[in-house]
Amino acid sequence: MKPRLLIVGAGPVGLTLAVEMARYGVPLRIIDKAPARTDKSKAVAVWPRTLELFEGAEVADRLVAAGVKVKAANIGNGRERIAHIRLDGLDTRYQFALMIPQSETERILETRLAELGVTVERSVELTGFRDEGNAVEAEVRHADGTAQTVLIDWIAGCDGAHSVVRHTIGREFRGETVDDHFLLADIRLSSSPMPADELMIWWHQEGIVAFFPLPGDRIRLIASTEPPADPNSSPTLDEVQKILDRRGPGGMTAEDPVWMARFRINERKVEDYRAGRAFLAGDAAHIHSPAGGQGMNTGMQDAFNLAWKLALVCQGACREQLLNSYSAERSRIAAEVIAASGKATRLAMLKNPVAQAVRNFVASHMLGLSPVQHAASEMLSELSIGYPDSKLTGRHAHGLKGPLPGNRMPPKDDSASGHHPRFALFAAEADTAVLAAFPELLEDRLRAPLDANGIWLVRPDGYVALTAKSDDWPLVYDYLSRLKADGSPAGV
Repeated sequence: MKPRLLIVGAGPVGLTLAVEMARYGVPLRIIDKAPARTDKSKAVAVWPRTLELFEGAEVADRLVAAGVKVKAANIGNGRERIAHIRLDGLDTRYQFALMIPQSETERILETRLAELGVTVERSVELTGFRDEGNAVEAEVRHADGTAQTVLIDWIAGCDGAHSVVRHTIGREFRGETVDDHFLLADIRLSSSPMPADELMIWWHQEGIVAFFPLPGDRIRLIASTEPPADPNSSPTLDEVQKILDRRGPGGMTAEDPVWMARFRINERKVEDYRAGRAFLAGDAAHIHSPAGGQGMNTGMQDAFNLAWKLALVCQGACREQLLNSYSAERSRIAAEVIAASGKATRLAMLKNPVAQAVRNFVASHMLGLSPVQHAASEMLSELSIGYPDSKLTGRHAHGLKGPLPGNRMPPKDDSASGHHPRFALFAAEADTAVLAAFPELLEDRLRAPLDANGIWLVRPDGYVALTAKSDDWPLVYDYLSRLKADGSPAGV
């Protein structure tokens, strides 16, 4: 079967997009120039919202089984705790951050993709492509040097910060490199500064040091450092030990390293994630500070957002204009993540002792307040992400008890979207005319409403499209009619 989509890059973002498109029945190819998937831990945090979105693909449980559940985050000053942020009060089945090496995340996703009948083509490199208006002509090169021309409808660049797709479409990667230097080390510790189900960030006078639990009784350590004499050199275990001795709570010995590396923080993004028949997602579109561990999750959620829209267009259920909402929605989210993670990094890296003391005092008091704790855990977990200003977000019927349009609909036991990108209706009674008019857009059953007086129309990715009074089915009909006709209720 002729592929409709070529995905370039088989990291977490490309694999997520491939799994979603494959389960929606869209023929695709996914290529990667590397001969094998990564064997490094790299990005280690998978947050609750990402796990919710993976439920439909039957991936969430596999990830959870392979990772470590972290139920709280701590901030300290090197000797005492400043703040304690719990995740066990979140309105989700996943009341934890999942710590799992990226190598395992990729393995699980690639296994699921194979079950759906798609194999990653490795040692295959994109060398260029042309958007012909009604199709894309891509040139790829195999490991033996053989060149191949691939004709597809769409191309998605999930090929990282040095994206060939991004360079080809000429998108500027605007931003900056942060001055500070960091190291990471996956090690074992003779004793841990935290419980096995919590992470710790020390705001020390000399710089930060953070501890993240990993499977196999390992710890991911991240610490700021002085500029190394050789930026290309790998950290040593002795260097890590000195940081622990000077900044940690004491009594810890680093041992058995499996991966150590240096890095600097870049904060960059493109403005528009789409150019005709080409899309960007993940690090190809945005990179930012690892503070909060939001990067990989933001990219995966790019993929979820794009997948249901592109699948509906490929299936002829919606016109191409629907795809305009992808960049509009996700570019704003990435800008917010860059701003928040950058602010958190700069706050942690304060060097002035007076500023450090003020920061610690304010943090200990503010993060002790329940509303602030709740807001912080919602932001970390990414449950607060929404699209209230999107042109896909419709009207709200006042007086209803439940989430507003643009916000996440908390998943229930029957919320998984299955193998079709369909809108869900939460209503007490059905309007058979509406169900009959849009079989390619709506699930064929109703779900229980959060308020008997209302209707919730929910997108395939779990965000509320509109709310209406229980008898206002014409509003639902009008929304879906416009979506089908021109790709958006706003007509863009």
